[in-house]
Order: sequence, then C-alpha cells, then structure tokens
Amino acid sequence: MKNLPDKTVERLSQYRRSLNNQLTKGKTNIFSHELAHLLHITPVQVRRDIMLIGYSGTLRKGYDIKEMINLIGKIIDTDEGQRIAVIGMGNLGKAFIHYLHEKGSKLKIVASFDVNPDKTDKTYAGVHCYHFDRLAEIVKKEEINIGIITTPPEVVPQIADKLVEAGINGILNYTPKPLSVPDEVYLEEYDMITSLEKVAYFVKHRD
Repeated sequence: MKNLPDKTVERLSQYRRSLNNQLTKGKTNIFSHELAHLLHITPVQVRRDIMLIGYSGTLRKGYDIKEMINLIGKIIDTDEGQRIAVIGMGNLGKAFIHYLHEKGSKLKIVASFDVNPDKTDKTYAGVHCYHFDRLAEIVKKEEINIGIITTPPEVVPQIADKLVEAGINGILNYTPKPLSVPDEVYLEEYDMITSLEKVAYFVKHRD
C-alpha cells in the first residue's frame, strides 16, 4: 500500500470518518453511491479507491462498514501510533492540540514549540511547550516524526530546515509560505487563503 496516490489516501481518511459516523447511527453496511453522496464525489471514484486497497463488497449488501474501517485503519495507522510536534503556539497551534487530544486518535501530539517566553514552559491539553531552541533534543527524546508548522510565514523556511535536520519525516505546513524539502521528507501544504478564494470564486459564479 506504499504506492497509493496522495488523493486516494486523503479520501480514505474521509471515508473512515464518514463510516464511523454511519456506524454510530446503527448502520452496518453501505453502498458506493451512499458513501459517494456523503463525500460529494462519484460512486465510480469510491469504487476505484476501494479496489485499490483490495476490498470488495457484495451486490446485495454493499460494503461492510466495520470491515472497511478496520482495513483503512491498517493502511493509514501504525500499531504504535505517530508522534507529532506543533511549531507555533498561536490559536491555530492550540486548536490542533485540543482537537487531537479530544479525538484520541493514533496521531498524538507529544510536544509543542515557540519562541515567545509567555507561551513556553507551559502545558496545553497535556502537551508541554518548549522553546524552539530545544527542537532537535526533544524530537530525538520523544521520537517525533511529524511536524506541524503554524507560525508566521516569514520564519517557515528556517523552521522547516530545522525540522529536517532534527530527523522529522513528514511536515504539514499550515501557512501560505511554500516550502521545499528533501525528497525523503513528505510535505503537505495547506493554504487557507487559497481555499477561501476558491470558495469565493464558486460563490461569485454560482448564478
């Protein structure tokens, strides 16, 4: 499953959340067209993704929801979980920590970093905030392999360099500043302004 397309992995995460929601409503099976409707995509796309992970349903009942959730978990998650650091303890950084803390997922934020003395040496939802100067030390000590950047854009390149030097394997850049990282580091970039402008464009042309 190492060669799954990026977008397929993204949709698998969305499928799992939707399936868990359906399970809490007492639903045990689901058809591709039902799952597609929940995610606003086509049934063909759902079937292609499910085929890629080697799963198939039945014509009479569709997909078994529990089986699909378990299979997606085996593909996305690791047995020991992934350990994460948040760099930048503004409102967004704190929101990440509280969200994952409440979810209790296998993605666990174990440390946060900032340079503001008003934020360092404090604990947020059980996560200690260290001064950024201690990044390499704490990444090694806590066996952290993912970094989330939520800092002002102008300092992002230097932060990314430090994360790579510290041995981080994956970076989620939650700022509008594009990054360049070595091939061995997986980079995901989310620009809220671009997403908002995309929404604004389609609202503008709605009529």
